[in-house]
Formats: sequence, C-alpha cells, structure tokens
Amino acid sequence: MVKVGFICEGDVEKILIESVNFQSFLKRLNIECVKPVINATGKDNLLPHRIAEHRENLTNKGPEKIIIITDLDDNVCLTLTKDRIRPNENEIVIISVKQVEAWFLADSVTMSNFCGQDFFFEFPESENIPYETIRKELLKIKGRGYGRSAKLRFADKFIQSNGFSIENAANHPNCPSAKYFIK
Repeated sequence: MVKVGFICEGDVEKILIESVNFQSFLKRLNIECVKPVINATGKDNLLPHRIAEHRENLTNKGPEKIIIITDLDDNVCLTLTKDRIRPNENEIVIISVKQVEAWFLADSVTMSNFCGQDFFFEFPESENIPYETIRKELLKIKGRGYGRSAKLRFADKFIQSNGFSIENAANHPNCPSAKYFIK
C-alpha cells in the first residue's frame, strides 16, 4: 500500500479528502491516506515559505507522496498556479478549476439525487464561483437553497450525507481537473 499525505487549501477540500467515499476510493487504489489531512487555511499558506511546516508535519508520518490540492480561482494559468507553490519532487499539485465546488456541479449523479430530479451542468469549470451557481440552481429547482455563508454546511452535507464521488465528477465530459485528479 502506498502512503500518501494531503495538504488542502481549505475546509471543503479537507472534508472531501476525509470523506468515507474518498477514503474507500483510495483503498481501492491501494493508497493509504496519512493522517492528519492538513488544512492550509488559504492559498497564500501554500506559498513556499508557509507550506514548509505542513510538509514537515506530513513528512514525519512517512508518506511516499504528498498531494497538494488548491483552486485555480482567478489565476489564468494552471502552470503558474502550480509553480507558485514550488512542489518538491515527491509532491503532486492538483488544481481544481475554478474552485473545488465545480466538481460538485460535475457530479451529475449526486446532484440529481440532491435535487430530486435529473441534473446535468454542461460546463462546471467555466463558473467563476461554482458555489453561487449551485445556490442558484437549488433555489430554482427546490425553491430553497443555502445562504452564502453556508458553503461549509452545504459541502459537508453534499459530501458526507449525499455521497459526492470524485469518480462521478471525473466522468463528466467537461471537467478535466477532476479527471486529472483521478489519474
């Protein structure tokens, strides 16, 4: 079994990595998730002078690889986003386009179950603020939704209770960052 550590940009990514579905996915791939999953609490804390402490905390647990998960946000280029982190040789940077919530839009199976009707969002990675798009879609479909400040509550419920699957998101024809993550 390969030991892998995770450094996440924020809370939503950490919830995703620690979820039962994701941990089961890792086990099927013969990957052991090193604990704890690190929450860097913001993309600026992934800069080289700030990420060192997180790397050290994981390195002491003996991972063979470290995966760093961040959002593209308003950056123009995946390569520049990756380069600003300056990953070490044993590190892989995964960049969700634009934000990790785009992967939620791409998981048509879970979104359909969550909404109580068929759901397909054609271009999830083209949304500047995918959580806002989810809020609007839920309001339109269900007549109610989540507030702007309820993103973590929504993410936790969507991932933990409704079974978000990175595999479903990766199967979406227009979600290449989720496909890259799976690879």
